[in-house]
Amino acid sequence: MESIGVLLACPMNSYLEEELTKRYNLFRFWNFPDRTQFLSQHSNSIRAVVGNAFAGADAALIDALPKLEIVSSFSVGLDKIDLGKCKERGIKVTNTPDVLTDDVADLAIGLMLAVLRRIPQCDLYVRNGLWKKGDFRLTTRFSGKRVGIIGLGRIGAAVAKRAEAFDCPISYYSRTKKADSNYTYYPSVIELASNCDILVVACALTEETRHIVNREVIDALGPKGVLINIGRGPHVDEPELVKALSEGRLGGAGLDVFANEPHVPEELFKLDNVVLLPHVASGTEETRTDMANLVIGNLEAHFNGKPLLTPVV
Repeated sequence: MESIGVLLACPMNSYLEEELTKRYNLFRFWNFPDRTQFLSQHSNSIRAVVGNAFAGADAALIDALPKLEIVSSFSVGLDKIDLGKCKERGIKVTNTPDVLTDDVADLAIGLMLAVLRRIPQCDLYVRNGLWKKGDFRLTTRFSGKRVGIIGLGRIGAAVAKRAEAFDCPISYYSRTKKADSNYTYYPSVIELASNCDILVVACALTEETRHIVNREVIDALGPKGVLINIGRGPHVDEPELVKALSEGRLGGAGLDVFANEPHVPEELFKLDNVVLLPHVASGTEETRTDMANLVIGNLEAHFNGKPLLTPVV
């Protein structure tokens, strides 16, 4: 398969890059500053694109690749891929579900604990020698808090299962009520936010879910509420979130994702009621290797005429 051209959209994982290099004629998109010239020279050679949560295949790129057959995403999210254009062209699309569910759910619980118990601030308190001057201020209990989840898919359900172990009552919002769930369902995000202490964003990013957490939702969550975002940055109206945290209209936030990564609003750096992470929810050695193997497995299945492992389109 060495003659098959594969375009890697951006740097993402050294193991994945090595394995793709062994199997295919790999083009690293970031090595070509003049992308127009690159595409004019190599567009007919590229039959696959590998993207992730930061770069994928938009309509312009798809149109520029007449031989494109498959887009394999090193991510669960598909918001960087023009699915409509792929369907129109008959281009296959795959992602990496399931293998990252546990790590993302684990991190969601970690963020809840970190925000409520102020773990990063406690660490700095000790490192800066302040403990000698007196005990750290009291924090807030996590066990028993009402946890509301936006999106009760694989990851949302895994977060719920973990939160249950802390005796947290679980409620959720999704497009439709889950027939097989015993959790409390709310038909709107505002109602969900009004009836929970911690609101977790765990849904896919679509046009419908963009800014699903807006000022109304934030105000419904309230000055003692905590927002946890392990979905995508654009799920949240970021300027409204910054204002609410700064003004005390929201109690705290644990954020793994942001609207314009890797750029983070500098106002958040001054606040001690937020925990900020660099989009690392699935960032363990084990999960990233599993994700890479799934990307490779999907490509091999496609080019060998076998069923895809995780088809989306």
